[in-house]
Amino acid sequence: MKKNLKLRAVVSPTPAIIAAAYDENGKADACTLAFYAPTSHKPPCLTIAINATAKRKTLKSILHSGAFTIGYPSVEQIAEADWIGMASGYEHDKIAEVGWSVTKAEMIDAPVINELKLTIECKVVKTVTIGSHTQITGEVVNIQADDSILDERGRYSLEKLKPIIYDEENWRYLAVGDGAARAFNSGLVFKKEG
Repeated sequence: MKKNLKLRAVVSPTPAIIAAAYDENGKADACTLAFYAPTSHKPPCLTIAINATAKRKTLKSILHSGAFTIGYPSVEQIAEADWIGMASGYEHDKIAEVGWSVTKAEMIDAPVINELKLTIECKVVKTVTIGSHTQITGEVVNIQADDSILDERGRYSLEKLKPIIYDEENWRYLAVGDGAARAFNSGLVFKKEG
C-alpha cells in the first residue's frame, strides 16, 4: 500500500555539490546545492538550481560572470560543505572561513576550490526561473580530478572520491556506498535469445 506525502521538490537522492563563481569584484563565492542534474551528453551539460526568492550571492555571481564550477565534497568535508550551504556570501567569506583556497579555472573565469578533488568547469548557456528557483544550465568545458581519486584507467573513482548525498526528507548527508552491479550488464538476464 502506498501513501500520499506532502508536496515538495523531491531531491533525494542527489549529490551535495558546491557551486562557485566570481562576483562583480572578482572575489570567489560558493554555495552548497542539492538541486543538480546532468542534462545533455552532446554537448555535455549540467543544470543547477538556486533559490531566486532568497538573497543568494552565488546566484548573482553566476549570472554576472556567465561561468561557474561544480565541486564534489567528500565525506571528510561534510562540515565545510554544510557551512558553505548555510552561511550567506553577503555576510561571510565562506571559503576562507572553512580554511579552503581557490585558483582560477583553466577554461573559464570561475574559481576552482583546491580542496575539492573533482571539479567541473561550466560556461552558462541558459537560465530560466521556474517557481522559486533559477535554473542554470552550464556546458561542461573541463573536468579536473585529483590524482588520488583516479583508477588504473585514469578515470575518477567514486569509491576513492567518497562523495556525499543530501537527504532532503530527513535533513542529513549520506555516504555513497560500494558498487552494487555493472550498468548495461545486469539487465542482460532479461534479454531473449533470438
